Amino acid sequence: MNYILDTHVLLWFWQDEVKLSEKARQIILNKDFKKSMCIASLWEISIKNRIGKLFLSNGISDIFDKIETNGFGLIRMDRKCVEIYNTLPLIHRDPFDGMIVATAISKNMSVITSDENIQKYNINWVW
Repeated sequence: MNYILDTHVLLWFWQDEVKLSEKARQIILNKDFKKSMCIASLWEISIKNRIGKLFLSNGISDIFDKIETNGFGLIRMDRKCVEIYNTLPLIHRDPFDGMIVATAISKNMSVITSDENIQKYNINWVW
């Protein structure tokens, strides 16, 4: 099974947050599953770091290193993702969540998320 992590899931996993569901934690730790991040999540983390909503002691390069160290893939958005994004219903207006959903649809992946808005899309998700 292939999974794409929502941005908050990645951050909670690294911070060992109790907010992370046990099911999500087990999937992330299972070496048999492929886990990836959407490049949009890295943009979101970078923006939040720059405006002071998130503090990264070693900057965004630390996030890239952690993704690689943990064996997560990094999915870049392509034309198909953008075209899917353009057709998504406006369930909510967070562009980063929309890009994650579009990427999941394009790449036939399940999204690991606690976000109830993402869960309203016609996609596979787990929490």
